[in-house]
Amino acid sequence: MMKFRRVQVLLILAVLSFLLIHFHFPSCSNDVPTEEKPPVHILILSSWRSGSSFTGQLFSQHPDVFYLMEPAWHVWIKLYYSTAKVLQMAARDLVRSVFLCDMSVFDAYMSSERKKSDLFQWETSRALCSPPACDSFSRSDIISAINCKTMCSKYPFSKVEEACKTYSHIVVKEVRFFNLKVLYPLLTDPSLNLKIIHLVRDPRAVFRSRENAVAELKHDTNIVVRSQGKRTEMEPYDTMQVICKSQVEMYKAGSQDVPSFLKDRYLLVRYEDIVRDPLAKTAEMYRFAELNFTPELQKWVHNITHGNGQGAHMFIIGSRDALRVSQAWRKTLSFQKIKEVQNVCKDAMDLLGYRLLQSEEEQKDMSLDLLFAQNSS
Repeated sequence: MMKFRRVQVLLILAVLSFLLIHFHFPSCSNDVPTEEKPPVHILILSSWRSGSSFTGQLFSQHPDVFYLMEPAWHVWIKLYYSTAKVLQMAARDLVRSVFLCDMSVFDAYMSSERKKSDLFQWETSRALCSPPACDSFSRSDIISAINCKTMCSKYPFSKVEEACKTYSHIVVKEVRFFNLKVLYPLLTDPSLNLKIIHLVRDPRAVFRSRENAVAELKHDTNIVVRSQGKRTEMEPYDTMQVICKSQVEMYKAGSQDVPSFLKDRYLLVRYEDIVRDPLAKTAEMYRFAELNFTPELQKWVHNITHGNGQGAHMFIIGSRDALRVSQAWRKTLSFQKIKEVQNVCKDAMDLLGYRLLQSEEEQKDMSLDLLFAQNSS
């Protein structure tokens, strides 16, 4: 009996010893802290009036995304008398800081007394309209810019950085880069996990949309063509020539003779492909960005692209018949203007798969197939 009790005591002591060692001295595997997955950084590159605001919203409304729309606008406003080529460097440095959630970079371009609402088009960012940037909405809500501007404007600028640090994906949309190579330092930066979505649109549609927004685009147009407000008859075409040339150079840099650090990190997207099949194209972009396409977002994407709106207001993304709006230029643009745009943008149209229209009869034929060349991707 005594021997049995000794065995019991020894067993109890052994169990207690094991428990003491296990909880007081964690195993080696627990000594190594769990490494958090670094944020994914997505840069949407495009040009003015190319559907980039809409495409930005496809990302902004995702609950895992912190989104900013064209933060380099502040660079172009502050350094107005510089050239677009030189401004790219300052814009690149600002974008890098935004990706790292270091919003002190805006010290150089904004007042020290700034509020969140002083940030360009801040209300287009769902992340700045939900906690911790604003308490009026949930992070899972689909939030319109109008509602956000009404409810969330009176928050300090510090909330921008605070919110940024809580997201797994940081997405920036920019129209002020004209050369992919200027972004190579970001693509080779070990602190960034950068991917690029290059959004293009039929130059004829871009031209027509720009005609409807001459006043809003005057500041940027002056920098692009350095005309300082002295409009000439050819200025709209000169601007399109610069834009189309930059699209060609970026596409070639991203898809031909690609450096190793850019492999699988560049995706070309045509706006017309998005509006033809919004769910499929959004799903493709989400896969590229490592995001889940939730049922709620699928429903929103369908509804926002299958409404009755005409997409007439700059920066305001409402429900519209996106496919019909994307082709509206064919009814409103004169054939003479179409020929001029095709002349200055021929290389871009050929390379990106947009078919040249040869006659007014082709222009009036609204068959969608005419938008694309036979060999388009």
